[in-house]
Amino acid sequence: MMKDLLTVSNLSKAFDESGPVVDSLDFEVKEDEIFALLGPSGCGKTTCLRLIAGFERADKGEVKVEGRLLESPSQHVAPQNRGIGFVFQDYALFPHLSVIDNVAFGLTDIPKHKRNVYAEEVLCRTGMGDYKDRNPSELSGGQQQRVALARAIAPKPKLVLLDEPFSNLDAMLRDSMRKEVRSILKKAGMSALLVTHDQEEALSFADRIAVMNDGKIEQVGTPEEVYYNPKTKFVAQFLGRTNLFHAEANGSQEVATSLGPMHLDCDACGRVLCSIRPEHLTLEKATDQKPENVGTVVGRDFKGHDITYHVQLKGKKYLVHTDNRVLFEPNDAVVIKPLESAVILEGED
Repeated sequence: MMKDLLTVSNLSKAFDESGPVVDSLDFEVKEDEIFALLGPSGCGKTTCLRLIAGFERADKGEVKVEGRLLESPSQHVAPQNRGIGFVFQDYALFPHLSVIDNVAFGLTDIPKHKRNVYAEEVLCRTGMGDYKDRNPSELSGGQQQRVALARAIAPKPKLVLLDEPFSNLDAMLRDSMRKEVRSILKKAGMSALLVTHDQEEALSFADRIAVMNDGKIEQVGTPEEVYYNPKTKFVAQFLGRTNLFHAEANGSQEVATSLGPMHLDCDACGRVLCSIRPEHLTLEKATDQKPENVGTVVGRDFKGHDITYHVQLKGKKYLVHTDNRVLFEPNDAVVIKPLESAVILEGED
């Protein structure tokens, strides 16, 4: 079992009387794990990252790395003494220094005459060895990102913090850089904490994800767990598109819903709020079904490899993702059929 590298306990921070920006956070990042804090702008994720890095002081709680206390109301270790690497959103490279000097800058534990040799080795690992003598202004966004990553991992930190590092790249480069950075971190055996508002980025890059909302963590789990089994309405809606509906449960996993009979992911009693992803539904042509179970296609988004249908049923719209062989047109009468169980959301009625 992997050991906990970073431990965040009851961490809180407020900047004014309007309330905490970070509110009683608890999570761990394990050795050799890539962990993501995912949430909308203003949810507190970047403030959490700055507290871990030491750029902000905590009002309450603790931050520990390998059991060493770095942050608490009575303890504050300076950022440069935490042994943590940091990749900023704008990369923050020194414009007056060459690429190799940027990477060598933080290698204070290595004798001066050896710093450039080691810095060049790290640059080669990130594919930037041929650019060592250039200035940052001569590099593309993706190249600057590699240099920023090289500078962060050169001192061999146990943990690297990544603050929205892919947001300044175009879509195609963003995807390739995510794969490259993940590969570099895994090969180096380093843990990483990524902050992002991009759901696809978190799902594809991280080993585990913490979904944040309004300063709190609503759910922690693997990408598959938080996507397929959201615990709350916010998580269900933030991590992709979903269909929400109420059902009256009678103690079993079989319930009657506005979509017809459906299985739930667990036994339940009473009125419950459920979520089912659009790709967990399909459409069939309406034939001899009861009129109340027949919907109407009111929209169709063709995407090549799949199709998203908008279906009106009993005064409500539902989303259904199908492959491109399931063909219907607007105004067609259809029946929505579930392919998987619906998920019951906590704390909702």
